[in-house]
Amino acid sequence: MSKLQVIDLNKLVNELPRGGYLIQTSVGYIQVGSPPETIKDTMRLPHSTPQIFILPNQLFHVEKGISLAELEFPIYYNHFLRQKKTYIVCTKEQKEQLTIALKEAVFGPDEINLASEYIGGEKHPAFPNMKAEIDYFRGNRVLEDLVRFVVFNKENTTKINNVYIKKLESGHFLIIDKDWNNEITIDGDIHYNIIYDIGKALPEPFNPPLMGITCLGPSHGFDPEANTSGFIIWLNHRGIMIDPPVNSTEWLRQSNVNPKLIDTIILTHCHADHDAGTFQKILEEGKITIYTTETVLDSFIRKYQALTKIPKEELLDLFEFVNVVIGKEYQIHGASFRFNYALHSIPSLGFGFEFEGKTFYYSSDHLNAPAEYYDELREKGILTPGRCEDLKNFPWETDIIYHEAGIPPLHTRIEFLNSLPVEIQKKIIVYHIAEKDFPKNTHLTYAKFGIENTVFVDIKPPKYEEVYKILDALANVDIFKNFPISKAKEFITIVDKKKFPKGAKIIQKNTMGDEFYIILSGNVRVEGMEQDTISEENTLKRYGTYEYFGEASLILDQPRSADVIAETEVEALVIKKEKFLSFIRDSDLFEKFKRLNEIRKTGTWDVLSNSKIFNSLTSAQKTALELIMEYRKETKGRYIIKRKQPFNEVYIIKRGKVDVIDSHDKVIMTLSSGDFCGQIFNLQKNLPSDFDFLVQEDSELYAISRDNMIKYLQDNPGVYMKLYKIFKT
Repeated sequence: MSKLQVIDLNKLVNELPRGGYLIQTSVGYIQVGSPPETIKDTMRLPHSTPQIFILPNQLFHVEKGISLAELEFPIYYNHFLRQKKTYIVCTKEQKEQLTIALKEAVFGPDEINLASEYIGGEKHPAFPNMKAEIDYFRGNRVLEDLVRFVVFNKENTTKINNVYIKKLESGHFLIIDKDWNNEITIDGDIHYNIIYDIGKALPEPFNPPLMGITCLGPSHGFDPEANTSGFIIWLNHRGIMIDPPVNSTEWLRQSNVNPKLIDTIILTHCHADHDAGTFQKILEEGKITIYTTETVLDSFIRKYQALTKIPKEELLDLFEFVNVVIGKEYQIHGASFRFNYALHSIPSLGFGFEFEGKTFYYSSDHLNAPAEYYDELREKGILTPGRCEDLKNFPWETDIIYHEAGIPPLHTRIEFLNSLPVEIQKKIIVYHIAEKDFPKNTHLTYAKFGIENTVFVDIKPPKYEEVYKILDALANVDIFKNFPISKAKEFITIVDKKKFPKGAKIIQKNTMGDEFYIILSGNVRVEGMEQDTISEENTLKRYGTYEYFGEASLILDQPRSADVIAETEVEALVIKKEKFLSFIRDSDLFEKFKRLNEIRKTGTWDVLSNSKIFNSLTSAQKTALELIMEYRKETKGRYIIKRKQPFNEVYIIKRGKVDVIDSHDKVIMTLSSGDFCGQIFNLQKNLPSDFDFLVQEDSELYAISRDNMIKYLQDNPGVYMKLYKIFKT
C-alpha cells in the first residue's frame, strides 16, 4: 500500500512518513531534510519529487547510523528522468560536506590506482582502465549539471524567486512565500521514522541454514512498493550481509532474526541503495568485518567522514577491514570467495564462492550485455583487451546466480537476461528491479523478499559442522573470545548440547546450580530475582543467541537466585559445574564473575536498563559493561573530572546529580541517574577535559577506568557512537 496516503495535499506542511518535512510553496515543493528513501514518499505526488531541499541542522543521525541528507536518489531522479536540477539550500560548511559525499557517490573517486588491488598489478590479464570506464558513464557531466547549491548569506538568509528562507538562531527555518503571502516556521532538527516491509515475522527465532540466501529487498530505490535490494548469505549457520539496505538491522529484529548471527558485510560499492544500511550494521553489537577493496572502502570513508565530521581514524576503528585483492581467494565461514570488478559507473565488486561443492555468483550492479557491446567499448579504448574478454566470460556455469537488472547503461537489461539459454535462466534469481517490470513469460526467478522465503540450499553437511558450531559459540561469547587454541580444544571436550521446549524451566530458583549455559538459538527470560536493597525497580532480563547464564551459582557455590524460563524453543551448550570451574581456573574469569555478582547487588542492571543512553544495549553489552563498573559514593562539592586536566575515569550516575560546567563557569547541564559523565574523544586521546563535572549532591556513581572504557568501546562501536558526541566541543 502506498505511503503517500498520509500526505495531506490540502495542508501547506506535511511531516513525511520517513522523516523530514514537505512544504508547498509558489516555487513548488520544498523538502526539509532527506532521510534515506524519502523519495518513495514523494515521487508519485502531483508535482513529483521536490527539486528544492533544505538541509537540516545535522546531516547525520549518529545513533541510528543514517544520513539525513540522502539526496543521491532525488538528484538522479530529477536529472535523468525529469532533466531538471536539484536545488540544495544550506550553509557554506554543509555545502562543502555534501559536495564531497555527492561527488564520491555520483562520479566515484577523483583518483584511481588499482595496481595493488590485482594480483600482478597492471600485468594482471584483466586489469582495467577504471578511469576510462567511469568517464564513459559520466560523460561530460559535472556536479553543477545536477545540483545548484543555494547558500545562506552572512545574515543566514537566502531566496529562490519570491520565497525567502532564513535560518534562525534557534535552528528553525523561517520560510516566507511573498507570492502566496505565507510565513512558515519549520524545525531544523528532523525526525527519522523507520518504514519497511516486514514480511512474515517468524514465531520462533530464526535458525540459520548450513547454506542459504535471504532477500532483504528485491527492488530498486525508486520503487515505493518494495524494499530496496540487498540480501544475506548464510554459510555454516552464520550470516554475511551483502550491501544491506537501510533499516536492515531493525528488520532482522522484527523478523525474529538475531543480528549477532551476522558478523560480516561485503560492500560492493558506494551508491546509497547499497551502502545506506552498512553504517547501521557497523553500529550493531560487536565489531563486524567488512570485505571490499581499498578503493571502495576509501570512497565509503570519504563519504561518511564528510557527513559525520568524524575523523577517518575514528571511523576505521569501528570495524575490521579485509582488503580484497582481485585474483586472491578468501575463506569466509568455510566458503572460498573470489572477487572481481563489475562494469558500473563507479567501482563496484561482484563475487562468487564455492561451498561444499555448490557454487554461487553475485553480479552486483553490472552492465551485462552481448559480446559485441564489449567489443565496441574495447575499440573505443574504454575497455582493455583483457578486461573485455573477462567481461564476456561471465560465469554462467555457476549453480546459483543472483543478478541485478535495471535501466541501462548503468544496469543490465532484463531483456538480455531473458534472452539467455533456458538452462542458464533457470539458475538466475533477479533482483534490483520492480516486480511490475519483471517479464511474465520467463524461466528467470524474481527474488522473494522476507525471512520466510529464505532459500535453503541442499548440500551435504561438512564433517566439521558440529565442531564449527561449538567453536563459533566460544568465539562469540565475549568472556571467552580471547582464550587460546588450547582452551578451545578443551571446550570441545567438555560441552554437551541440550534442547528445551518453549515454557521449560531451565533453572529453578533456590536449587543448587550444577550447569553453565550458552544459548545457541532461542531466547530465555529471568524471573523472580530478589529485589536488591538499593534498586527501586527490577528490570526483566532476557538472553538470546551467544549469551550465557548460570555462572554465579557455580562460582559462589550458592543456590540459584532466579528462575530461567525458555521463552521459545532453546538449544544450548551446557557445561557441568566441575568441568566449567576447571575450564576457567587458569583465567581471570573466576574473579570477574565474583565482581559481576557483587556489582549487580548495587542495581547496575536497573540503572543501565532505565538509562536513556544505555537502555538499548543488549543483555550481553550490559553484562560486559557491568564487568568494568566500580561502585563509588561521592560527596557534594567534589570535582570528579576537572577542566583543563587529563582524566583517567568516566562515570555513570546511579543516584544523585552532577553539574557540567563550561569555561565561563556556567552550568550547561545537570546530569542524573543513568547519565554519562566524561568526554569520550578526550579520553581516547588522553586530552584534558573541556568541562568540570561537579557533584551537586551526595551521589552514588559507577566509575570506569580509561583502559577498560576504551577496550569496551572498541568491542561495541554502537555504544561508542552514542557517547562520541556527548559534550563534544
